[in-house]
Amino acid sequence: MTALVILGIVALIFIVLFQIGKVTEIATGLKDESDAEERSNFNTGRWLVFFMIAFLIFCVGSAIYYKDWMLGYGPHSAASEHGQELDSLFNTTLLFTGIVFVATQIALFWFGYKYRGRRGNKASFISHNNALEIWWSVIPAIVMCGLVAKGLLAWNKTMADITEGEDYIEIEATGQQFGWLLRYPGPDGALGSRNYKLIDGVNVLGQDWMDEKNLDDIQPSEIVLPVGKKVRVRITSKDVLHNFYLPHFRVKMDAVPGIPTYFVFTPKETTEEYREKLRTSGNYDFPYDETDAESAPFWKMFEYELACSELCGKGHWSMRRVLKVVSQTEYDKWLSEQPSYYLSSIRNTDGDPHKGKLLNIEIKQRSAEFMNNFESAMAAENPEDKIVQLKYVTFQTGSATLTPESIYELTNLNNVLNDNPALRIELAGHTDNTGDAGANLELSQRRAEAVRSFLLDKGIIDARMTAQGYGQNRPIDTNDTDAGRKKNRRTEFKIIN
Repeated sequence: MTALVILGIVALIFIVLFQIGKVTEIATGLKDESDAEERSNFNTGRWLVFFMIAFLIFCVGSAIYYKDWMLGYGPHSAASEHGQELDSLFNTTLLFTGIVFVATQIALFWFGYKYRGRRGNKASFISHNNALEIWWSVIPAIVMCGLVAKGLLAWNKTMADITEGEDYIEIEATGQQFGWLLRYPGPDGALGSRNYKLIDGVNVLGQDWMDEKNLDDIQPSEIVLPVGKKVRVRITSKDVLHNFYLPHFRVKMDAVPGIPTYFVFTPKETTEEYREKLRTSGNYDFPYDETDAESAPFWKMFEYELACSELCGKGHWSMRRVLKVVSQTEYDKWLSEQPSYYLSSIRNTDGDPHKGKLLNIEIKQRSAEFMNNFESAMAAENPEDKIVQLKYVTFQTGSATLTPESIYELTNLNNVLNDNPALRIELAGHTDNTGDAGANLELSQRRAEAVRSFLLDKGIIDARMTAQGYGQNRPIDTNDTDAGRKKNRRTEFKIIN
């Protein structure tokens, strides 16, 4: 029995020694893992600091590198007056958010290193800190109030509408998939009314032709604006949501179907002036066409642009349009060369409610055309260039009876004779070669006399005018076609003195 107890005691001793060895082994293992974890935490924290430095260098470096292209600095500063206000707001916001960005990134990664897991370290528990909470609440609140106040000032200035008596021009931009329909007012300076029920394949904007303000409106293929002149843009859409975006002018406004919006801005630099800024910066001499090294430099080919910044469909990219800013003189010349959409596309078609009637707009245009031709003839030195055709003086078929519409052109002639008391003219009648030559000569003489009689009745003295018929002897075009014969049947006057 004693032997059995001794054997048990020995066995227990071996078991205790064995367990002590296992505990020692486990403790040793745990100590090695703790060291490995601490080394891992140190390396991770160190790499976080390296990443922070590289990340901040990348952010600042890329911003400096792309600032002219993507952030609107350098030669790409705002090309409109209100744009300066928006750029200033952007810079102020960037200053404060940049400070916060850098500070938070440094804190984020530095704290990952500083407060990494280490043996013997224990996190402090702070249940409440009034001073800290006041600081991180009050400072952002003050900064936000400042930014909001500056933003409201910029908003009120940028979004202000036209006031009564201001000198401005108004144009209209209508978005559709996928393009912009543009409309400018004609000489009356006013855009006519629209009705979506009138939209068809020809009347693409649904203009109401019973509204006289529509009759001289134009629909150009490009946007041309005068520098230094306030512009109000009516913005709308025919189908889906679009956005009227002029990045160089800091203009961006939604085009919403059924809800007209607007934007008012003043271009302050012509296209040529902006190109010169790019040229003098020295950074835009690379080829405009990247596939052709011989193409013109980028600065020389630069154009302002209108884009749609809404994802309006697959053809969204095709809504880009070129915008030109020119001097007031160039703008006036361009505008005077644009035809009225009504007169060029609607007049005397089935969709014309004024078909067969002479309109005031046509009378005014004919008067302007007459004055231009008269002034050119007065300035001409060659006698052949001193002839002015009375394009809108017509007669009843085969007679010398003036048509009612002729009175407007003859009134123009009467006015220039009154305005130029020393002016002497020869009135000439011409026919085509249809019929007897003698009868044509006699008819042309009677027509010239009919014009002379009209002017005599208006008070022009006889000595200032002669009337001469030339029949078919002086054609200005072929008599082999209807169009040519129509041109040869004409009445004109020649400046003698």
